[in-house]
Amino acid sequence: MKIAVVVLNWNGRSLLEEYLPVLVKNTDNSDDIYIIDNNSTDDSIEYIENNFRQIKIVQLEENNGFAKGYNLGLKDIEADVYCLLNSDVRVSENWLDPIKKEYKKNPSTAIIQPKILDDKNKTHFEYAGAAGGFIDKYGYAYARGRVFDTIEKDNGQYDDDCSINWASGACMFVRKEVFDNLGGFDDDYFAHYEEIDFCWRAINKGFEIKYIHNSTVYHLGGGTLDNSSPFKTYLNFRNSLFTLLKNLPKEKLFTVIFTRLVLDGLAGVMFFFKGKFKNILAIIKAHFSFYSGLRKMCKKRGFNSKTKKYYRSTSIVKSYYLKGNNKFD
Repeated sequence: MKIAVVVLNWNGRSLLEEYLPVLVKNTDNSDDIYIIDNNSTDDSIEYIENNFRQIKIVQLEENNGFAKGYNLGLKDIEADVYCLLNSDVRVSENWLDPIKKEYKKNPSTAIIQPKILDDKNKTHFEYAGAAGGFIDKYGYAYARGRVFDTIEKDNGQYDDDCSINWASGACMFVRKEVFDNLGGFDDDYFAHYEEIDFCWRAINKGFEIKYIHNSTVYHLGGGTLDNSSPFKTYLNFRNSLFTLLKNLPKEKLFTVIFTRLVLDGLAGVMFFFKGKFKNILAIIKAHFSFYSGLRKMCKKRGFNSKTKKYYRSTSIVKSYYLKGNNKFD
C-alpha cells in the first residue's frame, strides 16, 4: 500500500521549516511526500527545493484555499491512500504503521483520523478533531476530547478505535478511489467545514470513517487563520449551514436549519458581550451568503435515502450551556 502525504502550503515558510524535517524523518521511503503550493509569494518553494529534494512539489497558479487547492493538486498525485496533512502538524514516530494496518485489515474503511493532540500543550487534545468528530442533532460539530472551547486532557480515555462522523482536515487519510468517487471537497467552501461536508457525503454513500488511536500527531492550530479571526467566523457559520442544506434528510431540513439560524443569533449576542463586534458582522455576512447560495447548494443535494443515522441524539448546545456538561461522555 502506497501513501502520499500531501501538505497544502501558502506562504508557510516558517511552518515548513519547523514541521517538514520531522515529517521527512518519520515517513517511510516507500511513501511519497508532496507539497501543493497555493501560489505562495514568500520563499517557501525555494526552501523546500534547497533542503528536501525528495519532496515533490505541485505548483498552483493562485491561492485556491483548502478545498479547491487540494482538489486541483491531488489530480496530479497517484497513490492508494492520500494523507491530507496541515503544514502545522508534527507527526510522531511510526505514525503511519497503524493506519496502513487498518486499511489492509478492513477494506471497508474509507477515511481515517489519528489521535490529534495540541503541539503547544502535548498532554491535551487539540481543537481540530481531537479523538474523532461527531455531529449533534442540530448539526454542530464536536469531538471526543473537545466540546465547543473545552479541551480535555489525554488520560487514555479515548484509547480505542471506533467509527466516527467526521475526520479532521488537519490530518485525514482517505482512499484515492473514495476521494474521486465523492468528487473531492466542495470548492465553494474555500476553507473550514469542508472536511465535515466531505465526510457526511461519504457516510451518505455508505463509506466508513474511523478513528485510530495508536497513531498520534500534534497540531499547532491557527497556523493560517487565528481562531478569533472574523473571516474564520464567517467561513465556519456559512459553511456549516451549507453542510446542513446539502446533507440533511428532507424531513429534517426546515426544523434543523431554522433552529441553527436562531442559535447563530444567540452566538452573535455572546460575541456582543465579549466586545467582538467584527465577529457579529461576520455572522450576518455568513447568513446573507447562505441565502444567496441556496439555489446552488440545493442542486448539490444527492444523499442516499438509506444513509446511516447522521447525528447523535443530544443537543450539545443544551448539554454544554444549560446543563454544564463540558466533556464528550
